[in-house]
Amino acid sequence: MDSAIILLIEGKKSEQPVFAAQLQKKGFSVFVVSNGSQAVSRLEEISPDLLIVNAASLGSSGVRIVQSLREKQEERLPSILIVDANRPVDKSAADAVLVLPFTVQKLVNRLKPYLPGDGANIIHAGPLRLDLEHRRVRCLGKNIRLTPRLTLLLQLLLEHRGEVVEREALFKRVWDTDYTGDTRTLDVHVSWLRKAIELDPNHPKFLHTVRGVGYRLDV
Repeated sequence: MDSAIILLIEGKKSEQPVFAAQLQKKGFSVFVVSNGSQAVSRLEEISPDLLIVNAASLGSSGVRIVQSLREKQEERLPSILIVDANRPVDKSAADAVLVLPFTVQKLVNRLKPYLPGDGANIIHAGPLRLDLEHRRVRCLGKNIRLTPRLTLLLQLLLEHRGEVVEREALFKRVWDTDYTGDTRTLDVHVSWLRKAIELDPNHPKFLHTVRGVGYRLDV
């Protein structure tokens, strides 16, 4: 749950509470934008689990923003609308409508049912979350679909995180072969994984090469 990605549209209207910092303290990955157009530009990049529109901080109803963002998503994006008591809106405008004032814990309680649950098919370590069922990896705001082989490779590295996994062991598990002559095949797959999880694949912070031996995943 704590790896869920939230796209939060939040302004700085005076005397209105803001929730970005509080949600981050609760362990959520929160990406903050200040208007609907910025939110649209971030949708594909971060692929959020949930949209929160703090309409009270924007001085608007927020209804149009929610509608426009829903239209941009192929899959329905769950949304929570935060409104001022002086500007009530139709409860059907979003999946949940919260009227100020309320505590951040109430907000967390309301958003939890809309977030993907962590089950037996999820491996979660540090900022990295691998969904084995859907073959998706999330890390530092990225949300990438992997091939079956890349999924298995990352799974193996995650199961042995912090340890050096020898090239021979990777070939045997991922390619089901003892042949290790084609070293480029493994190197290319590792480079693809780095593109999926690293901010700078050329200077990896997670997936390290141990020359002459294999690879180590530090998360």
